[in-house]
Amino acid sequence: MPLRTCLTLALSLLIAPLAAVGAESHPFTVHDLLALERLSEPQVSPDGTRVVFTVRRTDLDANRGRTDLWMVGTDGSGLRQLTTHEAGDFGARWSPDGASIYFLSTRSGSSQVWRLPAGGGEPQQVTDLPLDVANLVVSPDGAHLVFSLEVFPDCREIACTAERLAEREARKATGQLYDRLFVRHWDTWKDGRRSHLFALSTASGEPRLLMAGMDVDAPSKPFGGTEELAFTPDGKAIVFTAKDAGREEAWSTNFDLWVVPLDGSAAPRRLTAGNLAWDTQPAFSPDGRHLAYLAMSRPGFEADRFRVMVREGLEGPERELAPAWDRSPDALLWSADGRTLYATAQDVGQKTLFALEVESGEVRRVHSEGMANSPGLTADGGLLFLLDHVKGPAELATVRPDGSGLTRITRFNDERMAAVRLGDAEQMSFAGADGATVYAYLVKPVDFDPAKKYPVAFLIHGGPQGSFSNQWHYRWNPQVYAGRGYAALMVDFHGSTGYGQAFTDAIRGDWGGKPLVDLQKGLEAAVRAYPWIDGDRACALGASYGGYMINWIAGAWPDRFRCLVTHDGNLDERFAYFATEELWFPEWEHLGTPWENPEAYEEHNPVNLVKNWKTPILVVHGGQDFRVVDTGGLGTFTAAQRKGIPSKFLYFPDENHWVLKPHNAILWHETVLDWLDQWTKPAAGQ
Repeated sequence: MPLRTCLTLALSLLIAPLAAVGAESHPFTVHDLLALERLSEPQVSPDGTRVVFTVRRTDLDANRGRTDLWMVGTDGSGLRQLTTHEAGDFGARWSPDGASIYFLSTRSGSSQVWRLPAGGGEPQQVTDLPLDVANLVVSPDGAHLVFSLEVFPDCREIACTAERLAEREARKATGQLYDRLFVRHWDTWKDGRRSHLFALSTASGEPRLLMAGMDVDAPSKPFGGTEELAFTPDGKAIVFTAKDAGREEAWSTNFDLWVVPLDGSAAPRRLTAGNLAWDTQPAFSPDGRHLAYLAMSRPGFEADRFRVMVREGLEGPERELAPAWDRSPDALLWSADGRTLYATAQDVGQKTLFALEVESGEVRRVHSEGMANSPGLTADGGLLFLLDHVKGPAELATVRPDGSGLTRITRFNDERMAAVRLGDAEQMSFAGADGATVYAYLVKPVDFDPAKKYPVAFLIHGGPQGSFSNQWHYRWNPQVYAGRGYAALMVDFHGSTGYGQAFTDAIRGDWGGKPLVDLQKGLEAAVRAYPWIDGDRACALGASYGGYMINWIAGAWPDRFRCLVTHDGNLDERFAYFATEELWFPEWEHLGTPWENPEAYEEHNPVNLVKNWKTPILVVHGGQDFRVVDTGGLGTFTAAQRKGIPSKFLYFPDENHWVLKPHNAILWHETVLDWLDQWTKPAAGQ
């Protein structure tokens, strides 16, 4: 019998109050998902008494999200909205004295820096540049703003980039000539520009380029942000993350820390040249004596374990903090006294807030239910963070450093969540491949009746170094399937994160091996443990690596499912190498290039098993997906059609690896759920 854990204990304090089952409530749907307000970017004031944050609302008429700034006391008092402009306001940062809030806004027609009195009043525009401003931070002495602009590396002045862009726009020829990779990245074709840092005096003057001549991006692309930046304690320089790999950029993960003075008196200097793997997320201790940062140890591996490094000053001796701690943190925060580093990391189906004692290296859990993100320090010595879980979206919460006193301080979505009915969630474990303990989450159907039999939505996560954790997801939310009457089952197979680095590493060179065994054993264990699951009415769904796995299941496990859904998944792993952009990924996962090790690309290649396909399949793909190009989806649909297998192809020409536009999200969910219903639920009267 699998281990089962009901997720109710501490979360009972945090989930929205649910309405009693009845006419006033309804099962959760994609429309409810889109109606929720999404909190992000919390920034605690310098004195720790207030927090400013971003709230995103979905505007269906405009088919986009709209963001505003809000503020609340860290004790939960005084909630108020700071901005109401129809344009986007986001990326807020406090002035060191707490009197002003700098933020980014598109209200002038482009993304520029604005300033708002913290006590209320009208915002004033700070920058009026011909390029969009991003990644705003404020120096600790308040003398400088630093932000990024997309510029041509050989341009010393901002006007040079603006003029060159205007010249390109005026050309009649549209061809772009390339002589190195990247040609395109994530969802953007490269045009020669780089994300470079600029410093602007808050007193007067023009922005000063800090990275003249560097052919790198800072912050990194496509997902790097202000977490990759840190001012030196005296406010006179900034440490940033960048990869200077030259022509090897597309197959290197050698990101380094660099430092550059804000006055432009010296060129950027590399701080971590000795490590050829990934270095990032610099954070200075409150007294300025120590620099903490995250560092991987294996070059070319993007999912290696991040180690916590602590260095004396910029270039002094350093040591790894808690080397035996087998978790990979994604955020660092110093305590006010500099004795503790707080970190968040995936942890057995949760994202736990940890405390690492700097002197001893002792590690302890502060909060370990749900997903903790974006921690900050409060005036009373507590911690503030965003917390979400499988039964509710992210809200701001506080906790004491010893883990006691967990308190929600915002309730943006309580009313909406009270109007819906959700499925209860349980975590289970079972013996997977090679007898290893493997974990999974099961979300019960809404209005669950143990006397009934329910079909299964078998969700397979991407990455593959990822996890379907105890989280609230805005693209693959199991509650949408529960609301439609499905049991949603999610297995964290070999390769998943949060179970130790060896478990994550185990997928390398074995994409269709141990992970498939885990999925097979996980479904079998769930059907055996929960008699109300109808194992004969199951459909499997997945995106990215999950989409690959669906294509692999179609040939390697062809008799198990009523239907399949593959979203942005590779059909041919060998060809996919030549079509993708970040080459370090397949080179690590498949132990080299296709010409060096062709057998590794062919061993678990879905295209080789198309002859076995028989299961009805829905194929979904985005036209702007440059990670897994759309020919993979079209090829999958072509194979199914040519074999006479019932199949459909849902194509989004304007979406990338994710479906982001609200109306596209509605179409996606309706199409997928209708497909599942078609193959798992008997028609009326039958």
